[in-house]
Amino acid sequence: MSGSADAADSVSSADPVPLAVPAPAPAPEVPAARTVEGDDPLDRAVWRLRSRGCWDDAAALLEPHSARHAPAALRRAALLVERCMFTTTGWAEAEDALRAAEALAGDDDERGGAACERGHLAYAATVLGVRDRADEARSALGRAAALLAPTAAGRPLLDFRRGLMAEHVADSPDAARAAYRRAHAGATAQGDSLLLSFTWRHLAGLALRDGELAEARHGFAESLRIREELGFLVGTAPALAALADAAPEDDADRLRAEAARLFRLMGGVPTWLADHLSTTTAAT
Repeated sequence: MSGSADAADSVSSADPVPLAVPAPAPAPEVPAARTVEGDDPLDRAVWRLRSRGCWDDAAALLEPHSARHAPAALRRAALLVERCMFTTTGWAEAEDALRAAEALAGDDDERGGAACERGHLAYAATVLGVRDRADEARSALGRAAALLAPTAAGRPLLDFRRGLMAEHVADSPDAARAAYRRAHAGATAQGDSLLLSFTWRHLAGLALRDGELAEARHGFAESLRIREELGFLVGTAPALAALADAAPEDDADRLRAEAARLFRLMGGVPTWLADHLSTTTAAT
């Protein structure tokens, strides 16, 4: 799941920028919290709700399974962490769910997954301006790196989140790019399409920052394509707005108008996108 809090998401994330002019830093995108699930009816129901921004309802479906089952408890916690990223609300509920998942974790993969979510929640609070928890985020993500083997299923997501920290907290684009590339390779190997939509998005953001418009357009377009194919509706408006940042003026206006329409349809979620849309609209 998540997937995701654009720096907020950083899912957690301005007009097209000429090649000679440094691009403004994109608003953080919501990071993916988990992959799209398989054919299990519960998994499909959770995905349908999550993809439409109904995190409370999705978490409620997992609650009966999460009292004694560590993977279900971690999935539930990740959903509620993702809700914080998209809505900047629900912090106490996410903390409670995360503590429950940490208590149930019984092996290194489970403990590493819980530490990854702990770091992501602290990162979200930091980049969204709720409270500076950057040290906690670094510590938790470092602990996750020590627990998760290089081939562990959760490693690509961890690499992505370490990239978010490098980009949006440490302001180290080179370190962020390396982490995103590791996450991209891992997501490709695992067939994790949703995470790929985030790695494409953030690699493209760094390319835009460097004035590489063609590379940026390709990455943003891939991110949008994947989200549309998956039906990740809550993440589609940010993807449209990101592509508009690198598009020619006529296309950018159309993309931003569609992003604004979807943003209203989703009830103003993700909340951090409002400032991005109002800023870019005013600049056109």
